[in-house]
Amino acid sequence: MRITESNVAKHILKSVTNELGSIYFFNHIAVIEFNEGTHIDIDTSQDFFQSLESYFGKSRPFGVVTNRVHSYSVKLLDIDLFRQKSRNICAYAVVGHDPASLMNAEIENNFCHSSNINFDNLYEAMNSVYSRVKGKLLKTLN
Repeated sequence: MRITESNVAKHILKSVTNELGSIYFFNHIAVIEFNEGTHIDIDTSQDFFQSLESYFGKSRPFGVVTNRVHSYSVKLLDIDLFRQKSRNICAYAVVGHDPASLMNAEIENNFCHSSNINFDNLYEAMNSVYSRVKGKLLKTLN
């Protein structure tokens, strides 16, 4: 299910679309839906990182949910570079909708510092990410 077809679509505050896909912004979360067949690496994703920084800034904690409604590839060796590019991402999840995307999410999970990033339900992924961001925000305020 695309985020725009979900019950949370009315809460989207902003969206940005480019040749890689779309980012949908909420208060503390960005949901990313990459286009079919795109390849995501540190070089091709520069516009996405600029959009994230423009919306969340350089220090405000936020989370990202990648909604795998299409098939795409990720250069897993760039994951550390992704983290360096946006240090205020404090939670991440991948939503798979079919066996192949669930398998890819499981592989991504092995390369991430966070555990249990893969979900088969968009709402559960958003709740998990929001809870982790909220925890980080509370620690930041104290």
